[in-house]
Amino acid sequence: MFINLNQNKNLKLFKIISEVAAANNQSVYIVGGFVRDLLMKRQASTDIDFVTEQSGIELAQNVGKEIDPTMKVSVFKTYGTAMIRYKDLELEFVGARKESYTEDSRKPEVEGGTIEDDQKRRDFTVNAMAISLNKDNFGELIDPFNGIEDLEKGILRTPLEPAQTYSDDPLRMMRAVRFASTLNFKIEKNSLEAIRQEAERIKIVSMERIMVEFNKIMLSKKPSVGLQLMEETGLMKLIIPELIELKGVEEVEGQTHKDNFYHTLEVVDNISENTDNLWLRWSALLHDIGKAPTKKFVEGTGWTFHGHEFLGSKMVKNLFQKLKLPLGNDMKYVQKMVKLSSRPIALITDDASDSALRRLLFDAGEDMEDLFTLCKADITTKNSRKQEKFKKNFEYVAVKIKEVEEKDQVRNFQPPISGEEIMTMFNLKPGREIGILKEKVKEAILEGEIANEQEEARRFVIAEAEKLGLHLSIS
Repeated sequence: MFINLNQNKNLKLFKIISEVAAANNQSVYIVGGFVRDLLMKRQASTDIDFVTEQSGIELAQNVGKEIDPTMKVSVFKTYGTAMIRYKDLELEFVGARKESYTEDSRKPEVEGGTIEDDQKRRDFTVNAMAISLNKDNFGELIDPFNGIEDLEKGILRTPLEPAQTYSDDPLRMMRAVRFASTLNFKIEKNSLEAIRQEAERIKIVSMERIMVEFNKIMLSKKPSVGLQLMEETGLMKLIIPELIELKGVEEVEGQTHKDNFYHTLEVVDNISENTDNLWLRWSALLHDIGKAPTKKFVEGTGWTFHGHEFLGSKMVKNLFQKLKLPLGNDMKYVQKMVKLSSRPIALITDDASDSALRRLLFDAGEDMEDLFTLCKADITTKNSRKQEKFKKNFEYVAVKIKEVEEKDQVRNFQPPISGEEIMTMFNLKPGREIGILKEKVKEAILEGEIANEQEEARRFVIAEAEKLGLHLSIS
């Protein structure tokens, strides 16, 4: 079978690589994800991998010289690879190789091999296809494992025996789940069973590499596909056991609670319809993480999860540390979203005070819209009447908040009187009194006792300072 490359926007580049390889007595093939996506008619990848049965580094250097004698070629001798940035593309060149693994490492022993050897070491048949750029069969599809048929059927199957494939490189288990989630493919039955069997091997993979795959699952159109596969295969229990703790329904005196694990998956899918923000999706994933440790059955009340948002927000830091996720603003954002995730619900009443609305605005700040996106995603009832009612309630709160915001301007609260001004007014040096007075001003504004403006804040500070035994400086 031949692939028509004449309409491909990279045809000129492929011809150059073909001619350079031929001039240096080298073979050359396009391999991997670019071939898969080309056959699926997906958006063309900007990463293109090339394999030669000779030296990948030598081929890259010769191609670079042909395109532009001043072109930089990045060489990675340890891996026998070289990379060229050309226009908007990343071109990677590698020599075909055979691999053998030891039990305690996913780093293989490598030796030179043929294109067939190279295809055997690939993770899935749909990624093991190659297109020849050799002059005698330019455009021929090299497909020893019938990947084209698996592609048409939407099946993920390993080229070799699956348990061995996953044991050799356990990251492939996460890649299987990721491709199932992002390509909407099914993992072939024997392959799925092999992942269950080899799941414990994921422990030899660095958490950073695992999270690269996990975040791609989180950014897929329907993340629950991958998340549920991780639960079914035992991978989730090994990576984020805190989520598995949410699984299951208990019954006491005829009263049950919902399965918070499957509810969480629904919330993640719901929010994914409205945002591509990875950390807002993580907020959805972790919004109920505190429910397992706070679950309690109270006689006459039923199941309670008091304080689960507060505890959940504290759990976020430990989780991010363990999962090697960023510990800066991204983590703080997720903490904030988890902590505030139930706050808007408490305001769905006519008698919700302006003070409560101001406090939510102050706490959520510029992330208020994201918080409402999360709250709406949290509506998972299948009762359409209830669903409509909940959504209208949130819209009602949004209107009330907008009114308060326009009036009091506390969303991105800046105190109308600064610490430096207080120090000048009372001839003070830095100390606890300044912090006390600033906090009193903030509380008075949030409670609606004074307006959010300088003169009123100044009069308020003078009165409060007198209670602390401070007097205005006369200078």
